[in-house]
Amino acid sequence: MSQFTRSKILVVGGAGFVGSNLVNSILNNDPKEIIIVDNLLSAERFNVPDRPEVTFLEGTITDDAILGTINDDIDYIFHLATYHGNQSSIHDPLADHENNTLTSLKLINHLKDFKNIKKLVYSSAGCSVAEKTFGQAKATTEEDPISLVQDSPYSISKVIGEFYCVYFHRQHGLPTVRARFQNVYGPGEILGAGRWRGTPATVWRNVTPTFIYKAIHGEPLPVENRGIASRDFIYVEDICRGLMACAEKGNPGEVYNIASGNETTILKLANLINKIAGNNAGIAYLPPRPWDHSGKRYGSTEKSLRELEFTASVNLQEGLVRTIAWTKENLPLIRICIEKHSELMGV
Repeated sequence: MSQFTRSKILVVGGAGFVGSNLVNSILNNDPKEIIIVDNLLSAERFNVPDRPEVTFLEGTITDDAILGTINDDIDYIFHLATYHGNQSSIHDPLADHENNTLTSLKLINHLKDFKNIKKLVYSSAGCSVAEKTFGQAKATTEEDPISLVQDSPYSISKVIGEFYCVYFHRQHGLPTVRARFQNVYGPGEILGAGRWRGTPATVWRNVTPTFIYKAIHGEPLPVENRGIASRDFIYVEDICRGLMACAEKGNPGEVYNIASGNETTILKLANLINKIAGNNAGIAYLPPRPWDHSGKRYGSTEKSLRELEFTASVNLQEGLVRTIAWTKENLPLIRICIEKHSELMGV
């Protein structure tokens, strides 16, 4: 029997890409109740399951009225709310603070004296810790130092959230576990989901769904800096299993990489997507992004395997095949979400 069976669970940011996949994974374990809090800034209402076990509170966790409904009868909390992602945060650092840093502090401070929480899992970001290099990458471990030099307010906010998790664990005994995400991709990531956030990154939000959408439409894939940057791509189903493992087996106060442990260049990703999608339009090479110094990186999987018994199970080829198939099946929905921003994008 899963530890989530008959448990009451809070998922902050539960209507988003990862959050909605996580909610559906937890629902397979017969929970007593899942409370979703989401302001739909980068998510859509249709991602919330219409199930009697699910309670949806539309709004931000920084709203005192919503926060006041969260009582000390919750078993597990997953904090996934964020201001998605680097480019949006660079455009509007204050909005990032409000939706990324402040959400973490207000939630954790509200919970600090609760006695019944079994685990609070905080979603952090591997980019905040990875060495800023375009040279040969080494696997980033959980013990690697965090630099003061960060590429974006988003990255800074994720580090601050980790600081608060450690502080409130040490000071108040709050059972926090930090999950450092690598680059998540997979079914359910909808380009243009949510409200306009000031830049085309509202639509073209992550590299994998952007490449897949353009490949399906026979467009050349936009690859910056010759595609030499590398990332650790992990399928969303694996991320959800990793988050649940953090809640079930993670040691309070600790941090775990949720990673595949495999380094893939952006150029290799683009070529693989073009091949699977049958796109003959090739690559459109663009200049480097001036703000992005986190060139090559991937995560170490040793600690999560040792302490959580977690390892990613879906390789990149299979994950892309599944994601491309899902995207083709859901093109009408994706197009609706993209088109609602067309006037603001000037297209």
